[in-house]
Parts: sequence; C-alpha cells; structure tokens
Amino acid sequence: TQVARALAHAHARNLIHRDVKPKNIMINKQGIVKLADMGLARETSDIKAAKSEKGKAFGTPYYIAPEQIRGELNIDGRADIYALGATLFHMVTGRVPFDAKSPSEVMRKHLKEVLTPPDHINTALSAGISEVIEVMMAKKLKDRYNSIEAVLADLKAVQEGQAPLRARQKFSMENLGQLEQGMAVEIESNEDKVYNEDTITKYKVGVVILGALIALLLVVLFFMTVGD
Repeated sequence: TQVARALAHAHARNLIHRDVKPKNIMINKQGIVKLADMGLARETSDIKAAKSEKGKAFGTPYYIAPEQIRGELNIDGRADIYALGATLFHMVTGRVPFDAKSPSEVMRKHLKEVLTPPDHINTALSAGISEVIEVMMAKKLKDRYNSIEAVLADLKAVQEGQAPLRARQKFSMENLGQLEQGMAVEIESNEDKVYNEDTITKYKVGVVILGALIALLLVVLFFMTVGD
C-alpha cells in the first residue's frame, strides 16, 4: 500500500511513473517503501512529449500496460495501476503475469492473453486480493480501477476482512458488457443470414528478483489468511 500511496501522491500532481516494477521499489533502513527511478515519468499534461512518443512502447515488458504497448496518446495513471497490479501478481504468485522467450511476445500476451487469476496459482490467497489484482490488470481501461485511491480503498477493505466492493462492481459491469456484446453479435449474425447471402470474412527480458518487496510480504501473508 505504500507504493500505491506514492503513486497517489504523484498522480495528484499530474505525474505518471510509467515503469512501476519490483526493481524500482526500494526499502530503507526504517522499513519504509520508496518508489524509485523516475526516468520515464512525465506530466499527463505534457502534450508535446506525448505526441513525440505516440506509437512507441515505453516501459518494462513484464509489467507494462496495454495502452503503453500500443503507444497511445493519452496515457494516464491507470497505466501505473496496471503495472502495480503486475508487480503484486509477481509478488504473491512468484511468477510474472505473462512470460515468453522474447519481449515482443510478452507484450503480445499483455494485449491478448487472458490473465490467470492469482488465487488459481497460489491457492493460499484470498479471493479478495486476487480480484483486486485482476481489476488492476484489466486490459480495457473501462474495466480497470479509475484511480489509485480506489485501489487503496479496496486493499484496505481486504485487510479488514471485507469484500473489495469496487473490484466486484467492475467485475459485474464487465460481465454485463460481455453479455450485451454477445447479444449484439448474435443479432448481427442473424441479420446477415436474412439480408446477405454472401459469405462474410473478417501481434527474454530476465526475471526481476523480488528482493525489494520483502517487507511487503507481511501484507501478503495477511491477505493469505483473510477471507472475503
């Protein structure tokens, strides 16, 4: 949660980190977690920089958000939420969310491959923390947390043994969207059959050691023992 608070501080000042990963999370002698390396950070209002980077992927393949891979123009704090979710996934499961022999294949999986729920890998995890990570790593922005404050609220709820309501609301909206999309596809398909007789035809970075996250394992152990 300390990393999430650091991101909240940055986002409130219109700064996005763009490279959240285990290697950039440090712990001082007092046990305080620090988010380091602002080399890729920029202001969300810096339109000139955004335009110069359009179409280019900036970030670390194992933790990069889909919109960063595509080099979209309007990158915001939700990209950091995705990267933090990928970092948490690595921490609680012991493996990166998506792995492959090349960086380009890893990034392709971020774009296309369905995420395995963390609690399917580490069965000691509560469903609550797994749901939070899954929503943090939603591929579509509309399905992801809107702000890091919402992430913090759900993490607090899980710590207190409650359900992550914001995550579950996102899950409900996503399921409804999939249902509506399925209905639309079925209707379109039926129309094609009635009005059209023609046949319609219709993309190894080494694994980063998690030593910088050791202090956070206390939180993880708590999550493992807390139910929804």
